[in-house]
Amino acid sequence: MEYNHSHNHDFKLGTAFKIGITINIIFVIAEALSGVLSNSMALIADAGHNLSDVLALAFSWIAVILSQRQPTLKFTYGFRRSTILVALLNTIVLLFTVGFIFYETVQRLHKPVEINAISVIIVAAIGIGINAFTAGLFMKGKKNDINIRSAFVHFVADALVSLGVVVGGIIMTFTGIQWIDSLVSFAIIAVILYSSYNLLIDSVNLALDAVPENIKIEHVREYFSNLPEVAGVHDLHIWSLGTTDAALTVHLTTCVQTNASFISLIQRHLHEQFNIEHSTIQVEYGSMEDCGNKF
Repeated sequence: MEYNHSHNHDFKLGTAFKIGITINIIFVIAEALSGVLSNSMALIADAGHNLSDVLALAFSWIAVILSQRQPTLKFTYGFRRSTILVALLNTIVLLFTVGFIFYETVQRLHKPVEINAISVIIVAAIGIGINAFTAGLFMKGKKNDINIRSAFVHFVADALVSLGVVVGGIIMTFTGIQWIDSLVSFAIIAVILYSSYNLLIDSVNLALDAVPENIKIEHVREYFSNLPEVAGVHDLHIWSLGTTDAALTVHLTTCVQTNASFISLIQRHLHEQFNIEHSTIQVEYGSMEDCGNKF
């Protein structure tokens, strides 16, 4: 039993990726140039942060396209797991960005320069609007796909970072304290690390075939155990085929004869109650030990 995204949903998601990538590439270029011209390390750092998110967005789009390709004789599950690899790659890109920003900010502290705070405020304020708009493009899809959630979280964090840059620019305007710019850069580092931590953990868990976060395996086991026909539950495994699809295999022993409709009913319940789209259920007319424990 499988769930397939509708054509309309795929079209809207593809449009969201195209719009998000285009407007953010334009803004990253403009922000980086403004950072150089205004001598603001905070703007340059924010541009680097935004660039990493544009790359993440592009990788996520590629992963979504790959995940929709049909299975082949070699890749019998299709290419859904490419979305997990991309989620890991996104996190790695973020961590490299942190290293670059940290190094450049430390260098700037040793060689302070005059900063055009007004330019910083204007450009960062534009960034708030662009990042908030981009995050809104992925609001609906973030619940079911770690890559969509990754894009959403990245751009919400970017909007907050841009807000911090605006505040820093305002403080510099009224106080003339230039090291505020470097302080904002360090704050950006903290935001990147915080926003990437959970995504890294989720991605690694998925890559290692951990039980998906939205599924409690003990609840699934309890569901099987409470079925009146089932006397024993063995070899229960739940893992992710990609960032949206969960799979299950289980061996059930029964004390009564069952037929194909018994398995079909279980598969429907697994889909409705636990969002498990792919299930393989092996049923065996039970052993005396299991039946004794059941009755």
